[in-house]
Amino acid sequence: MNVLLIGSGGREHAIANTLKKSPLLKRFYIAPGNPGTARLGDNVDLDVANHPAVINFCREAGIALVVVGPEQPLIGGLVDELEKHGILAFGPTQAAAQLEGSKGFTKDLCRDYGIPTASYARFAALEPALRYLRERGAPIVVKADGLAAGKGVVVARTLEEAERAAQAMFGGAFGLSGAEVVIEECLEGEEASFFAICDGVRALPFATAQDHKRVGEGDVGPNTGGMGAYSPASVVTPEIEARVMAEIIEPTMRAMRDKGAPFKGVLYAGLMLTQEGPKLIEYNCRFGDPEAQVILPRLEGDLLELMLDAARGESPHQRPRFSPLAALTVVLVAKNYPGTPMTGSEIRNLESAEAVEGVTITHAGTREEGGRLLAAGGRVLNVTALGESVAEAQARAYAAVDLIDWPGGFCRRDIGWREVARERKAS
Repeated sequence: MNVLLIGSGGREHAIANTLKKSPLLKRFYIAPGNPGTARLGDNVDLDVANHPAVINFCREAGIALVVVGPEQPLIGGLVDELEKHGILAFGPTQAAAQLEGSKGFTKDLCRDYGIPTASYARFAALEPALRYLRERGAPIVVKADGLAAGKGVVVARTLEEAERAAQAMFGGAFGLSGAEVVIEECLEGEEASFFAICDGVRALPFATAQDHKRVGEGDVGPNTGGMGAYSPASVVTPEIEARVMAEIIEPTMRAMRDKGAPFKGVLYAGLMLTQEGPKLIEYNCRFGDPEAQVILPRLEGDLLELMLDAARGESPHQRPRFSPLAALTVVLVAKNYPGTPMTGSEIRNLESAEAVEGVTITHAGTREEGGRLLAAGGRVLNVTALGESVAEAQARAYAAVDLIDWPGGFCRRDIGWREVARERKAS
């Protein structure tokens, strides 16, 4: 069958790598794609915000399934338009994508359905928010309600930091995404990412990962879209997984059906593993980035078949199979990230890096010009490695990183540090 993948980042390159393995795949299009996906299918210069153009392309190219990678087209209602025209899509409708599009919506849903999460309050104006902050004190978490490219969350350790965050959000730092702000309790524990494949009625546990959101080693500095990740996350034990499904994922599926917006696609729960048990930090309505880069290389089943079943509302009862190998990805970012990145610098020697055993490189923010590969964004490359342990995957990934010639970029050197420490302790 002919498939169209929407997106241009490292997540989409990882999805493309995995879909390419399917015997069901005939023609493969990626819109708009990147220099990495161009080696896997046909990149299409398509404005995905122009829904009629997407519909027309699907008809002309005989597309049987559209896979939507990033969150913005989902929240913009692309799946609704595709369904309206009889085109099958993997991803939630606009109403279901509110789980990511509005943190306030999700917090209210958790309150109404008894889903464990941090206590919170919602604000549409600065002064009431500041009064609440002064009443509650720090540490406390301040979040822009809408999408902010992974940067609209401030875990404030002091009251002054929290007040500055609220002032920036209401002052337009994140545009309309900060028109409403959610302030919530600062949960203590270890974070983990949990993914489920959903068909509108049922959710299948898919995989776990742990990412590193802070820009600096030791998890310090401002939040980013993600500096690296590993999978699986051993802190999500079978017992914790059972609780996550029973207390968080399944009640959410019921809630969305009750609201007339059944959730199809990937439901990504950001969790805090507290002393009381797992609590929901926030939802994403698609594969994570860079989590997809460590989850999908471990998948042993057919991703395209799984997506088709979910889109049709016919998910299998058996959970997908994954390799026992660990995966770890290091994100290479342009200098000055997560501020305004320094783009345009040349990247060399990727071929040598990709020759390292177990290593795959996905493109996140690159462009080709005159035969040269150039940085074209903040997060630029993902270097992913498989290994018998997280420590082995980490060593392979950094061996490959060190072969890449890119003075214009940097990376964290401690991705997976918690899990490596656990492995050493266990041995």
